[in-house]
Amino acid sequence: MTRALIGNIGRYSLHDGPGIRTTVFFKGCPLRCPWCHNPELMRPEPEIAFTARRCMACGDCARVCPEQAASLANGDRIDRGPCTGCGLCADACPTRALERVGREYGLEELLEVLLRDRLYYETSNGGITLSGGEPTLQMGFAGRLLARLRQEGLHTAMETCGLFSWDTFATACLGNLDLVLYDLKLADPQHHRRLTGHSNGIILANLVRLLAVESVEVLVRIPLIPGCTATDDNIARLAALLRTLGVRRYSLLPYHPWGLAKARRVGRPVRADLATTGMTTSERKRWQRYFGSMEFVAP
Repeated sequence: MTRALIGNIGRYSLHDGPGIRTTVFFKGCPLRCPWCHNPELMRPEPEIAFTARRCMACGDCARVCPEQAASLANGDRIDRGPCTGCGLCADACPTRALERVGREYGLEELLEVLLRDRLYYETSNGGITLSGGEPTLQMGFAGRLLARLRQEGLHTAMETCGLFSWDTFATACLGNLDLVLYDLKLADPQHHRRLTGHSNGIILANLVRLLAVESVEVLVRIPLIPGCTATDDNIARLAALLRTLGVRRYSLLPYHPWGLAKARRVGRPVRADLATTGMTTSERKRWQRYFGSMEFVAP
């Protein structure tokens, strides 16, 4: 893979690993978590996002769309069926009401962007984090990028859902990673399948393998989603699992509703039972008690 589809590049990130970082958001994910905070990155192809408050109804999008998928008669402006994600409508939009989600980068082009902030990485003990979506869906490119970043002497991290081929990951990526931020969502495999589309069998097996690798730091992170992952039974079972595996440090990711608006912008349906307000610090601390003496790492 010589090029990668990237959804966003987040410079000056403070929450995806130590220090000041740049986070590269790969497009595409094998899971379909209804609470996803980056739902615009789920699909592994370019998409068009629409922000209604920016639109001045000029009609430029409809005039340039080769598929006749853009129309002022459509409240969302884009008919997602015939839309190919070509981006001509976004290029023509004077107010950025329509925007491309997903752009292809070559390795050298992406490296040039990432190395602009080398001074920040070096002075803050920061680095680069590969995120998404799910970076392991574009494993070949991710592996080559990590190798080049290691040659540059930069700290590397990856955020992953854990649903990947271990042998491919070990060959392509593992040797050039300093930190893996590993998401665990649900203990029960059937519940995991119902909510995300996949069982957690491979995810748990990969975590066991990863924890046995001494050269990479692993931080297990659990998203706290009211009524989904944040239940007494699920959190108790996950905490017990981490203790069994000898995990000493963990992180809890409090729910926030930012993904709901982003899902609507790309025409993705939103579950009606998801909370529209974020989780408070006191609510998060309630779940910490299940983890006993394990070290909590703030997200």
